[in-house]
Amino acid sequence: MDTISIKNLFKLRSVPIEPPTQQPSTIEVEPNEESTEESRKRTYHESGYRDSSRTSGNHSTLSICLDAVYSKFQNEEKEMVEKQKKLKESYVNEQKNKETEIKALTVSQETKEENLKAKNIEIENHQHTIEALKTEIIDLPRNPEKYNVKATRGASTKFWIGVILLVPITLYLLTFYISTSYSAFFKSFDAKSTVIQSVLDAQAFSKAWNEGVIEGAFVTLIPFVFLGLGFLIHMFGENKTKANYIKLGLLFVVTFVFDSILAYEIESKLYELNKTFDSLPFNLKIAFTKIQFWGIIFAGFIVYIIWGVVFDFVMKEHKEKDKIKSEQEIRQKTVLSLTEKINVLKKEIEGILANIGNTKELIIKTKGRIEELQNIIDGVIIPTKDYKLYASEYVQGWVTFIGEKIAVSRTEKQTMIDSCIETYNTNLEAVGANSDNQNLVYLSSL
Repeated sequence: MDTISIKNLFKLRSVPIEPPTQQPSTIEVEPNEESTEESRKRTYHESGYRDSSRTSGNHSTLSICLDAVYSKFQNEEKEMVEKQKKLKESYVNEQKNKETEIKALTVSQETKEENLKAKNIEIENHQHTIEALKTEIIDLPRNPEKYNVKATRGASTKFWIGVILLVPITLYLLTFYISTSYSAFFKSFDAKSTVIQSVLDAQAFSKAWNEGVIEGAFVTLIPFVFLGLGFLIHMFGENKTKANYIKLGLLFVVTFVFDSILAYEIESKLYELNKTFDSLPFNLKIAFTKIQFWGIIFAGFIVYIIWGVVFDFVMKEHKEKDKIKSEQEIRQKTVLSLTEKINVLKKEIEGILANIGNTKELIIKTKGRIEELQNIIDGVIIPTKDYKLYASEYVQGWVTFIGEKIAVSRTEKQTMIDSCIETYNTNLEAVGANSDNQNLVYLSSL
């Protein structure tokens, strides 16, 4: 086997070297560098030939020699300062970029932490406000003036006292006007009827409905006329104007006149029942002299005025109570609004915490990458293709000696060569320069 054919076994393809993250700068080869490279290749080739001659081409010895070749290649690459500088240039640039990225991530993390702190303070302020509002809600009925609420303290108690008084007075007016209206317009008196029985008939309601729908509806609804008049007294009394005072006076006059009519009708029936041949015809002059006439008027009219006054008092107290209740509702709505804001802020805080965690993790990864790059920069970069080139020259020299000087059969010689090639490939695997990884840069920290 001639030298040319043996060399063809180790002819390498030119493959670009790609570092882990970015490709290092291409090394420009000057003319004098080419002659240096050829001289270096020849040196490795001659060393292989010489070492093979010393060991009779033993492939086991070749493995040890290749380890020595790799160590020699490392030392040579280490001494090539400019070449190492160019090979490491991309790693230096990447390290600078990563350091800039660290600064940006740190600023971003600090900004997020400030934002987080501000949102926590905002939540605390909202919580303090909520506690203060809840205290105000409880204390408002007792001390409304403390919170600039123009309402009478204890309005709720007065309101319920007025309601308790208003209920029986209302029932009294219903009973009185049902009885008096029935007695005045529909009832027939007899000689056995007393004054009280004539005015207040316990069965007035049922008797009126038994006599007809018109009669029943009249005695049922007429009390509400007086209650409506009483309500108008409250309404006109709210706005203290001259016109309302006139209207209020007219209401009292109308009510008094209507009560007088009821009393006159009842007294007229009683007078007719008890009159004699000497009795004069019943008229207003006679009515004014009758005690029961005035009793009927005041039993209705005076109580009606009392009802109107109590109703007006209850409504005013209810208004005072509504002021406090309204202020309580306003505060309660504010509490709900602040609670919703707190929930929103808590969700935002969760997002910020997640982002801070991601940023910290990214910072740790970036710092780890910077350390890796620093190790690369501090170490020696062994170009894979260069080592394969010179190692192949060394093995070519080794195999050339076997082909030229070893006196054995062709078959045995081929077996020796195959063993040497296998040892060569094993060495490439061991140093990370096999064919599968020839696009990687093998690093050695020395």
